[in-house]
Amino acid sequence: MLTELTIAAARDGLGRREFSAVELVGAHVAAIEKLNGRLNAFITVTAPQALDAARRADAILAGGDAPAPLTGIPLGIKDLFCTDGVRTTAASRMLEDFVPPYESTVTANLLRDGAVFVGKTNLDEFAMGSANINSAFGAVENPWKRAGDTDTVLVPGGSSGGSAAAVAAGLAMGATGTDTGGSIRQPASYCGIAGIKPTYGRCSRWGTIAFASSLDQAGPMARTVEDCAILLQSMAGFDPRDSTSVDIAVPDYRAACGRSLKGMKVGIPAEYRVAGMPAEIEAAWEQGIAWLRDAGCEIVEVSLPYTKYGLATYYIVAPAECSSNLARYDGVRFGRRVPAASLDELYEATRREGFGAEVRRRILMGTYVLSAGYYDAYYLRAQKVRNLIRRDFEQAFRTVDVLLTPTAPSPAFAQGEKMDDPVQMYLNDVFTVPASMAGVPAMSVPAGLSTTGLPLGLQVIGRSFDEESVLAAASAIERAAAFTHRPALRAEVV
Repeated sequence: MLTELTIAAARDGLGRREFSAVELVGAHVAAIEKLNGRLNAFITVTAPQALDAARRADAILAGGDAPAPLTGIPLGIKDLFCTDGVRTTAASRMLEDFVPPYESTVTANLLRDGAVFVGKTNLDEFAMGSANINSAFGAVENPWKRAGDTDTVLVPGGSSGGSAAAVAAGLAMGATGTDTGGSIRQPASYCGIAGIKPTYGRCSRWGTIAFASSLDQAGPMARTVEDCAILLQSMAGFDPRDSTSVDIAVPDYRAACGRSLKGMKVGIPAEYRVAGMPAEIEAAWEQGIAWLRDAGCEIVEVSLPYTKYGLATYYIVAPAECSSNLARYDGVRFGRRVPAASLDELYEATRREGFGAEVRRRILMGTYVLSAGYYDAYYLRAQKVRNLIRRDFEQAFRTVDVLLTPTAPSPAFAQGEKMDDPVQMYLNDVFTVPASMAGVPAMSVPAGLSTTGLPLGLQVIGRSFDEESVLAAASAIERAAAFTHRPALRAEVV
């Protein structure tokens, strides 16, 4: 089926005229029509625009000239990227009716390379969450099911859960995500797909609705490591409109997939062996170590001593920045407006009605740590610890090329589990947050199934701007794992 193809295979098929772009895009639009009512992976579906774009792609493919690298490839776009003329909500009532008059740099790059957007994918509101249960437009359902249990609804991870579910179920061939503390890698792990957070500054943040500006980074999600490399090739690049964008040449990421790992040094951080880690997570990690050793890598034990402070530091820095970024949504400058008798009441009513519970919680946390008397005790100290976390990674990469860790401390859990305890929800990011705090690239790749038949991911972390080594190691794990499992809810069975 066309919805089962990888991006690499679809590009080859389109080039050989085995099928048309209209047929390829049409198959994914049909899958969305059949499954999205159940999965809720898309907030906005752009089927007419997608089919028009597919017809233009077919005209280009028939013209004889070399097509752009993503010509005719159907993608989902996380509803945090502004898209010209298409509603962009950040999964919030605050931006429920916002239609941007401009295109984000990342999506503009994808359009430049011929991609076809089939819709805007669901997420945790303003990207704040680890389960995609905080969206104002309803929770997303993971297309995977526990073995022998077809009734329990599982979370897809967050915040890029809509993108992960759409790719896993065959509603899109790839999708964009954003990763602030693990929001590409953790949902990729839960949904059995690949996803990479590139180095902070590798992909422009211009036109992407901000959560925590010093952490947010766009990246691709797809079924294979190679497909992620193809997408990242288009998404990455310097953007003078983004002051955090870094002017470094974008290498050939696809060429890194499949290259020899002989002599590569792989670090195993002792601090990631956390107390209470399930045996199946430990076993998957040990299997990943064995695969890389068999591929010619040298395994080296390393220490990242400040890792234990990563989660606490993140949940000071990120809410503080969110408090600042979301101050603009006040009913006067941006977002919805709830009429009231006075200006103060307008602010209160607008923000109370426009923001969900988790966003309000993080704004309050952030405002508190930035307030007079607490700034030095919390925010300033957290920034100092963040520098120590970054230094840990720098020192480790003096002796190793990449690090290997689990992606998440468990497989996907059910909707309703952990939801009454925000701290337990935050602990889902324990393995992903440190790389985000350090700004280094990290990728999740499927490594096998849990005892309940759910995907488990392994995480490869690399040096700043060395996505190539990350992709090479992840590709080796992917080949060894031979992960061909597919979720119960998918396009080919609807």
